Amino acid sequence: MPPVPSAKSIHIALTFDDSFWAPAYATMRSICLATSQRNNLVFHICHRPLSTAHRADLMEIETEFGATLCFYDLTTTPEFLAISGRVPQSKRLTDIVYARFVMDRFLPETVERLIYLDCDMMVMAPIEELWHADLEDKVIGAVLDPWGKLIGSGRDIKTTSDLLDPAEPYFNAGLMVMDLVRWRSENIAEQMEALILGGTVARLNYSQNVINLILGGKWQRLADRWNIVDPTPAHVSYNPSNLHYTGTQRPWHLLSRAGYARQYRHVMTNALFYRYLHFRILKRVSKFLPFVKAN
Repeated sequence: MPPVPSAKSIHIALTFDDSFWAPAYATMRSICLATSQRNNLVFHICHRPLSTAHRADLMEIETEFGATLCFYDLTTTPEFLAISGRVPQSKRLTDIVYARFVMDRFLPETVERLIYLDCDMMVMAPIEELWHADLEDKVIGAVLDPWGKLIGSGRDIKTTSDLLDPAEPYFNAGLMVMDLVRWRSENIAEQMEALILGGTVARLNYSQNVINLILGGKWQRLADRWNIVDPTPAHVSYNPSNLHYTGTQRPWHLLSRAGYARQYRHVMTNALFYRYLHFRILKRVSKFLPFVKAN
């Protein structure tokens, strides 16, 4: 059972499957290393089934820092199962990314504010700065996406311009400070259900497009440094608060040229970094040799 939140609790949600446990661990550990309020951190882990070993790795966050981890198996969560398989997905972006639309339904009602983070991030600044962001009565706070016009317009702007106006601000949904009271009052999950039934979700293709459509004009812009997309070494001078590795240069790759890749490896820990490298190699080999198992 999830713990009873205290007034000082900082609630953070992540969604991932078993093959992404190590980056999720690195994201959580980066948060813990950057704050002195570690005992107040409550991580809501929204996941597909985890192996015993991978779950034990994640639990090290509690052991090392005194934070709290709450686990929600999405394969047994009715609120997620109601949309699973009915929304667009790809090899890289499965339908698990839509879990953020219904978190308000399965997280405790006592959680009134939530920070949602993608698991391809490394937080560099105290998370409480983000937690206390002034949303000015908006549903969420987020950062303007530098690739917004490309993502929102797709390959042909004519196909979605009736839904997403390229002249309107577009946010990156990988980091959101969510006012769950307003989220619930806006019936976001119900709005998405209507868009699924009407065929709009299929047209928009990406969950980020869907959430931008629903929350257009209802989000507060946060400082750009809280979501630096595709960081390079040059971003060091920008003093970023959070790095978001969305591109091909992933910091968990052995010869990564991503910004802060060396620091990321130390945050993940060298031991887990090489275990994860071994896991990914075995997983790739297992596609051709079924008797090889990644673990």
